[in-house]
Amino acid sequence: MSNQGSTKTTRTTKAGVGNIQIQQLFKVMVDNGASDLHITIASAPGMRISGEIVRVKIPPLNADDTKRLIYQILTESQRSELEKNLELDFSFGVKGLARFRANCFYSKGAVAAVFRQIPSQVPDFDSLGLPKVLLEMTDVSNGLMLVTGPTGSGKSTTLASIIDRLNSTMPGHIITLEDPVEFMHSHKTSIVNQREIGVDTLSFSNGLRSLLRQDPDIVLVGELRDVITIEAALEIAETGHLVFGTLHTNSTIQTISRIINVFPADQQDPVRTLLSFVLQGVVAQQLLPKKGGGRVLCQEILRVTPAIRNLIREDKLHQVYSQMQINQEVTSMVTMNQSIKKALDSGLITAEDAMSFSNNPEELAKMLGIKV
Repeated sequence: MSNQGSTKTTRTTKAGVGNIQIQQLFKVMVDNGASDLHITIASAPGMRISGEIVRVKIPPLNADDTKRLIYQILTESQRSELEKNLELDFSFGVKGLARFRANCFYSKGAVAAVFRQIPSQVPDFDSLGLPKVLLEMTDVSNGLMLVTGPTGSGKSTTLASIIDRLNSTMPGHIITLEDPVEFMHSHKTSIVNQREIGVDTLSFSNGLRSLLRQDPDIVLVGELRDVITIEAALEIAETGHLVFGTLHTNSTIQTISRIINVFPADQQDPVRTLLSFVLQGVVAQQLLPKKGGGRVLCQEILRVTPAIRNLIREDKLHQVYSQMQINQEVTSMVTMNQSIKKALDSGLITAEDAMSFSNNPEELAKMLGIKV
């Protein structure tokens, strides 16, 4: 790779591109700790390492190259689906290497793909350095717990570690609805059934409709992407189940607002009331570039106290942020700026990245004593 001294790949001639196998690229990806592999025309394969794209040292791929590489890991039915729908989501494992999540699509008329590496082992909660308050927030028999953030912020990893801890300690039934299935959970103290959209059920809505007849205790909905999945998650939580879900929102308060505003105006008051009862907590997270390479996890944690339940119910979300900063030694709540400042004070990130990733840079500047 162009700026990674540890890579074992070498330069090849154009004729050599045809000899490369997709499994070789996966191996280089794993060996270099890359999170994603990008394959597209007019570029050498790119790998995301510590948040940045690094290209493999081979000539740019043409349309035949990308199709040959990508089709090596597709079944006949997957090839047909890709050619019919022009995009395809799936997950798969390479024996002895890792699991991957894939999205295949067309770009400029040619086949392209992005492969996300999924660790073969579910990450241990403690090894990730996640705060204990997340376990306290999920030590309940029912309610809704949300983990949010942009794509690539580690939402699936955080949720998988929480689910694994519950799987190890609670004798119950865990059901996941995922598109596609990422981390593979084995049966431990709980029974775990993982259902992949398009493989084990036709759609999120179909899977959610039949879910309550499957005797679940804990439910993971891979993504609350529309009013149907959000409404179903709220109803499942209301009926006495612990529900986990993700959204692509950047802050805890924005998450609450998104859930409410996805409904028509005449339905928002009852949704607001229901949400105030079932919501247990929201974690908004992002991964910041770490000095010297790697990433640093920063999390905003909203724990739903009686005071915050009242603010949600009374449509006073503008007051939630200040409420989060009251009595934090007891609630263990933290704002994103506080989390970023802690990483900065620990010497893990630069001041420039701290300001760039803050969702409230003016407040962070005041916290740091910087004039803007």
